Amino acid sequence: MAMKPGRKLVEEGAAACTDAEILALLLGSGGAGYSAEDAARELLERFGSLAGIMDRPLQELATVRGIKAVRAIRIAAAYELACRIIRHVERNT
Repeated sequence: MAMKPGRKLVEEGAAACTDAEILALLLGSGGAGYSAEDAARELLERFGSLAGIMDRPLQELATVRGIKAVRAIRIAAAYELACRIIRHVERNT
């Protein structure tokens, strides 16, 4: 049985997690008949990569099974957080 993403992150570190596992942690939980990791994999399949997911309109993200407004907002917030971190690092190097 595969290790759940949160446990994998704790035991092996974030770098050991796949893109789908990290995204699943951000999404939180799944729903009836699918997991957060299922929704994360579908996002990655539809948009090609983490970069392909970022900066998508919320309505477009919400067309993926398991991604409603709240989860689409989490993805948008994570993207903005990453952008801010990058800008901070660029200004300070």
